[in-house]
Amino acid sequence: MWLSTLLIGSVRALLGASAHWEGSAPTLAQRIYFANHTSHIDTIALWSALPAPLRERTRPVAAADYWGVDPVRRYIALSGLNAVLIDRARAEDGADPLAPLQEALSAGQSLILFPEGTRGTEASPGPFKSGLYHLAQRHPEIELIPVYLENLHRSLPKGTFFPVPLICTVRFGAPLKRFGGEEKPMFLDRARDAVVALAR
Repeated sequence: MWLSTLLIGSVRALLGASAHWEGSAPTLAQRIYFANHTSHIDTIALWSALPAPLRERTRPVAAADYWGVDPVRRYIALSGLNAVLIDRARAEDGADPLAPLQEALSAGQSLILFPEGTRGTEASPGPFKSGLYHLAQRHPEIELIPVYLENLHRSLPKGTFFPVPLICTVRFGAPLKRFGGEEKPMFLDRARDAVVALAR
């Protein structure tokens, strides 16, 4: 608990990370929040922008090859953020890489997901990988909320280690609509467009 409080306080003091709800409202509905990804601080900024009751039931998805490689990072991810660690490389034994996310969703938890799969260097997101599509197909009852993280690509860009204090905004959009029979490429393009549409 103390680590979560410290992380939230630090992000708010440095970046503001104020939440703007545009087309949706903070509710306890089970959701997958999906956002652009340009900084290691993205996860904490989005998570801290949620009201406390939502934060308690929302788990960020983090790459095990970064957040699980040493005890400090792993402690921050698991104890500070209650993150779900996933292996970005497909398991050699054929195990489903989305299994940890499936388990969290089946337990009634919400997720924070970065569908690009890795950090970009531009304000706009790159192409989305297929994980969001497969989760949406398996869990049609869960709301999909696009999120745009503004200014974080300038505050802590890829390759830097210390954030520059800037006012950053977390914009939550309207739930992404689903269309029966929609092919994966079209769905992923629509999802990306929903994030881009929140940029200012």
